[in-house]
Amino acid sequence: MQETTRSFGTAFTQAERSRKRLTGLIPPAVESLDLQVQRCLHRIDSLKQSPLEQYAYLDRIRTESSNLFYKLVMGNLKQIVSIIYTPTVGLACQEFSRIYTPASAPGLFLSLADQENLDLVISNWPGSDPDICVMTDGSRILGLGDLGVNGMGIPIGKLSLYVAAGGFNPSKTLPITLDLGTNNPKHLNDPFYLGTRSHRPRDSQFYEFVDAVMAALKRRWPKLLVQFEDFSSEHAFGTLERYRNKYFMFNDDIQGTGAVILSGFINALKLSGTPLKQHRILFFGAGSAGVGVASQLMDHFTHAEGGLTKAQAKKLFWLIDSKGIVTSDRSDANRYPSHKKLFLREDMGGKQVGTLLEAIEHVKPTALIGLSSVGGAFDAAVLTRMGELNQAPIVFPLSNPLTNAECTFEDAVKHTQGRVLFASGTAFPGQEHPVTKQILEPGQGNNMYIFPALGFGASLAKATKVTDHMVYQCSVSLSKQLNEEETALGFLYPRIERIREISGLLARDVILAAVEEGVATEPFVTNLNLLEGSNESRQKKGAALLQWVESNMYTPSYQFKL
Repeated sequence: MQETTRSFGTAFTQAERSRKRLTGLIPPAVESLDLQVQRCLHRIDSLKQSPLEQYAYLDRIRTESSNLFYKLVMGNLKQIVSIIYTPTVGLACQEFSRIYTPASAPGLFLSLADQENLDLVISNWPGSDPDICVMTDGSRILGLGDLGVNGMGIPIGKLSLYVAAGGFNPSKTLPITLDLGTNNPKHLNDPFYLGTRSHRPRDSQFYEFVDAVMAALKRRWPKLLVQFEDFSSEHAFGTLERYRNKYFMFNDDIQGTGAVILSGFINALKLSGTPLKQHRILFFGAGSAGVGVASQLMDHFTHAEGGLTKAQAKKLFWLIDSKGIVTSDRSDANRYPSHKKLFLREDMGGKQVGTLLEAIEHVKPTALIGLSSVGGAFDAAVLTRMGELNQAPIVFPLSNPLTNAECTFEDAVKHTQGRVLFASGTAFPGQEHPVTKQILEPGQGNNMYIFPALGFGASLAKATKVTDHMVYQCSVSLSKQLNEEETALGFLYPRIERIREISGLLARDVILAAVEEGVATEPFVTNLNLLEGSNESRQKKGAALLQWVESNMYTPSYQFKL
């Protein structure tokens, strides 16, 4: 009853109860998994006035019966994801130290004090050998800032999506939080705060510790895929560049966000009717996510049919931070973090542009992308001007959670007369077109479209590293997954309810990209000789690969031998 992957609860038959000495420990009714799901949905609905209570209830199910939890999530994805991940997970992280259940072991907490004993501490993990871990240091949780160890809710929630959407076995996932202190005085002074009460270390000490963690994880689990999540902007880029060619890892904030936005952007480009080289893209937000997305989009401009050189593509991008457009001659240019220098403008002739509206007048963008965490920044004046400049303005307010979104879908539709090509980081309800009265459905650039499939494909391939080509192919593959109905309705992304089916296709294409890059080591994959033979032969091999991928995807069920 206490083993989460083997507990059936009231679904145990009378014979199983007798054999396992469970009679009397469970209510007498014998129920199906489907009926258990219906009871859970009824309870969730009764808690709808308190999202945090819904989160706590679902987390209890996750820790008590993983099969029931994932059957519930996968069958009700659109409803449940908003509770176990954004936006509710942000609230759960803020309250983590206050809602934590004593004696709970949600994952691994690795502290600076453990540095000399990391091998021993990691060996304490009681679960199965993991295939994937999500690791954070809690320094930049969503748009909520430095939450320290309270950020553990993010790896837990993210791994739930790796299972539900991607197909990983829940018993082979591992949440990790690096306890490196916090610079947030609220938590340092909170008597219930569960982390180390110290300020964060210098960069040299930070990297020395993360180096030791990565080395220890590889010694313990050589094939483990490590996904970095919600590190500060500088450390997000720094760890990616430091480890990407040495370890099996990727950063979802940079690579995953960029890939999912690129996918929606590819479809927006088609609908806009504007030739590739005539686009001008303005980013409001120049942190790790903004630069990561800009990098992915720029790469596509060089790969696409009729593509540009890298220098030509770079000229189509402008980034604006809290002080204005990022330029080479701004007064603080010598203090730019390294990632921001990737897109600094050198053609402004000393002109400084401070506000977003001024930047729009200067750039005259065809696309406006927000990753600033400044809620409401795309106000009526900004949206109206985008509509005046473009027949089909591309507006992507991508910041999470809802309070940090640069605009709502309702405002975007209203101020562009329904002509906006829209994708957001958080979910918004549909809106009526002001003229045609058609119900318009907003796109949601949710990383969930990318990271579960990217991770699952890379893990199945037993890749030695996650390459840029693998990430790019995952993104392009997603852009091709719209069905006829979705295409006719002008969708930028497929319906989220189809994500499990789509993840299998994307994982296959990630594996193909890994083969092309020479980093796949899984014998089944390499023995298929996927790159050899006629087109017909390669298509048959691709079909066989897809079947193999789908056969490896976890499906929640009580139909296995105990």
